Amino acid sequence: MYLAIREMRYAKGRYALIATIMVLVSFLVLFVTGLAQGLAYDNAASVKNMAATHFVLEQDSNHRFTRSQVDQDQLNQARSEVGQENAEPLGVKMTTVSPTGDTKKIDVTLFMVNPEGWLAPTVTEGSTITDQTNGQVVVDQKLSESGVTIGTVLVDQASGTEWTVGGFVQNESFSHSPVVFLNEQEWLTLQGGSRTSQGSADTNANAPVYNAIAIKGAGDQLDRLSAAMPNTEVITKSDAVSAIPGYKEEQGSLLMMIAFLYVISAFVLAVFFYVITIQKTSQFGILKAIGTRNAYLAGSVSLQVLVLSVGSLVISVLLVRLFESILPASMPFQLGLSTLALTCVLFILMSVAGSLFSVWKVTKIDALDAIGRTAA
Repeated sequence: MYLAIREMRYAKGRYALIATIMVLVSFLVLFVTGLAQGLAYDNAASVKNMAATHFVLEQDSNHRFTRSQVDQDQLNQARSEVGQENAEPLGVKMTTVSPTGDTKKIDVTLFMVNPEGWLAPTVTEGSTITDQTNGQVVVDQKLSESGVTIGTVLVDQASGTEWTVGGFVQNESFSHSPVVFLNEQEWLTLQGGSRTSQGSADTNANAPVYNAIAIKGAGDQLDRLSAAMPNTEVITKSDAVSAIPGYKEEQGSLLMMIAFLYVISAFVLAVFFYVITIQKTSQFGILKAIGTRNAYLAGSVSLQVLVLSVGSLVISVLLVRLFESILPASMPFQLGLSTLALTCVLFILMSVAGSLFSVWKVTKIDALDAIGRTAA
């Protein structure tokens, strides 16, 4: 340890250059990781936020909500297997809406949920919807960036249905589009049902059809559910998230970038320390000649790498948190403590791995050869 620290203090410029490069690389790794996590969350926030553990979808729907259809009988059957309170209907429809009197078009995803059930989101501003609410919805806060406020009337471009915004919710998006939550009455209207004079849907005109059944259950309950509903598939929440259009492709590209950054950081560090090791061949040879062990010299090189890695990560984390605080809301960024810790550990491991070639070179230095070259 004495040798490693003493050398770093002596050659400040050389190690400052290496540290600067490591700060830049580690910052880039952390920043891209945060963007990847932010995009992943923004793509599937509504599904990830649900209390459901599994979903029942139509067979051969490729785990996609929009390709699945389940009916009321299947919902009743699911409730009989896992319990009335552990199964909730879910409708999903991607569409385009426009505020009344405005030509602006906004891509949204409609979510039909039971307002009294555990799929209903928490309203942060305004009022919630109920089973009896007529023509009212709650929407994600992102719509406020498009000028939508409480009381704004949204018109569905496909059906012409109008809804009044009654409240806002936070962090509710699907396939990068804000989610609009509505009750079963409005869902039936979209499917072609009609309202009676009292505002209730005429279910005889159009029986409810959902896209999925959200389930809270585990173990034997799910086994019984799969056996009792042969024409459906029971998938996990992670399966449903992965099947969102573009999710796997987007995350695959970003993860590939992160992997290459790890490899590049290890390669850059390996080259720098290998060059430094070659330059110090004669010094290492003299140290070996006076009895310094290979383990001590190898440990000195490894300690230098470790100190530089940890120091650069501390600076990079501070920079990332600073950038996170000034990033616009339109740029999703999420770097939780667990992800941050894992990224830092991986970066340190890759840095240490990159220095192994230099460590191997130190152990192969011959003291007599090194001293001979110095004398010559």
